[in-house]
Amino acid sequence: MSNFHGLVIGASSAIGQAILDILEQDPNCNGIIAVSRSENSQQNIGKVSFIQCDYQQESIENVCQNLTSWQGKIHKVFICNGLLHDETMQPERKIESVNAAQMAASFQANSITPMLWLKSLLPVLNGSSATQVAVFSARVGSISDNKMGGWYSYRASKAALNMLIQTSAVEYARRAKNVKFIAFHPGTTDTPLSQPFQRSVPQDKLFTPSFVAQQLLTLMNTIPMDNQAAYMDWNHQEIKW
Repeated sequence: MSNFHGLVIGASSAIGQAILDILEQDPNCNGIIAVSRSENSQQNIGKVSFIQCDYQQESIENVCQNLTSWQGKIHKVFICNGLLHDETMQPERKIESVNAAQMAASFQANSITPMLWLKSLLPVLNGSSATQVAVFSARVGSISDNKMGGWYSYRASKAALNMLIQTSAVEYARRAKNVKFIAFHPGTTDTPLSQPFQRSVPQDKLFTPSFVAQQLLTLMNTIPMDNQAAYMDWNHQEIKW
């Protein structure tokens, strides 16, 4: 694809940064809009224009309103928002660990925030050229693939995200026909998100952010534009919903 712009949401994440690096080196990419919470995301560097956003609904709507002049020009969108753990919570290993606050935080980060972007980006992405939107999901969001249990909040929030992607794809197919949604499972990537869980991961299955970013971009460049949501992993294999 030539003469495209990229939009990276969650640009301060390790994979988001890797995506920025690759797009900056791509001669076909004319510019990148990078959205993050970071307070130092104010200075434009090279092809990258930084926008700060706290990911609340009003802020998301304001960002997308300011992007209306880019309608039909943004052809690669990466929604990298997500939460697995933080200093106050870890994935639940047993049902007794489930609590309302953790579930609410997981759904806010993993389901609600990405959905607010899909809602507000509709008029921006409605154009005549092929556009791919990759939303970071996870294999554990697959209901049919769940054989081990546990991780209640994270699993449920990613399953909800998958449903929101599927449902959005149905409406986009009517109103923005050239947009393709990808629910993307990056695999276990060497980032702070996966750090506490890397001990049991085989060395050849712990990926660098650069590897995952390149795999995703290759997938986006080759996936059929069929107006249907796809649930794909880092190795370009389909995952059952």
